[in-house]
Amino acid sequence: MLPREMTEQNERLILCEYACFADSTKGRQTATPKDDLRTEFQRDRDKILHSNAFRRLKHKTQVYLIPAGDHYRTRLTHTLEVSQIARTIARALRLNEDLTEAIALGHDLGHTPFGHAGERTLSQLCPEGFYHYEQSLRVVDFIENDGNGLNLTHEVRDGILKHTNAIAESREGYVVRLADVIAYINHDIDDSIRAGVISENDLPREATEILGNTRSERITTLVRSVIDNGAENLRMSDKVQAAHDMLHRFMFDNVYRNPVCKSEETKASELIIQLYRHYENNFDALPSLYKRLSERFGKSRAICDYIAGMTDSFAITTFNEIFIPKGWSRF
Repeated sequence: MLPREMTEQNERLILCEYACFADSTKGRQTATPKDDLRTEFQRDRDKILHSNAFRRLKHKTQVYLIPAGDHYRTRLTHTLEVSQIARTIARALRLNEDLTEAIALGHDLGHTPFGHAGERTLSQLCPEGFYHYEQSLRVVDFIENDGNGLNLTHEVRDGILKHTNAIAESREGYVVRLADVIAYINHDIDDSIRAGVISENDLPREATEILGNTRSERITTLVRSVIDNGAENLRMSDKVQAAHDMLHRFMFDNVYRNPVCKSEETKASELIIQLYRHYENNFDALPSLYKRLSERFGKSRAICDYIAGMTDSFAITTFNEIFIPKGWSRF
């Protein structure tokens, strides 16, 4: 028996009735021979992990734009924390951990430079609108692998697309949605305390009395609440959900809309606008991949694809090269 077949057999013995089994995948957009060693979901995880878009996440903003410190979260560390939380929940509920991990690793591949500020700006510029979860699917379908895409399974693609505001077809996809929320609220609190924007004592006492006074305690309480409700329901208890929602409102009022930690977003937005207008007027300056994409999806979409794929530092460097005068020299 092949190692893949042994893993598939073990899934049938171990996983619960609500799990998505690798040997029952709805398949890929283009059929390919199965791997001897890995299940279809394990292959998807590895494709995402080795992609260019995944590596670029390390230089993309989570909340704080280009922070002066090494310990603030980036989009990559956020993704890894989501993956860890999602896997913990999936393992405890006997759901498919490989599928969960693949969705988690791929869920934010379409995020723009400068975080949600970049996403909002591109949404205003792109005639079709722009949403990072849709862009994540475009990345794995049309942009990665020099425009050939990663050819992921239906279940992974569905989970990536629906991780923000829709219900995934699989329980594993919904686990990632919950893990995303659990991760970002708590690591954003951690980063905001580090930045001096808030202190631990500022957090609403009604929430911390239920969830805990440390990041670890809060994550444990939220994760345990999901697990305690079981794979059939996949939700937090009403009490824990209410405490989470209180914490969420606090973060929006004191961090996500805070003019201190958002002071550079106007500049970032203007930078993206200028890059977009530049490529509108100088379309030939786009790399060849995006010119090819424009033949299928139109010029505006291709420009958005290119800018969305930029890291914060690459976007700034590109802007400087295009718009900032350089000192003249004969030599």
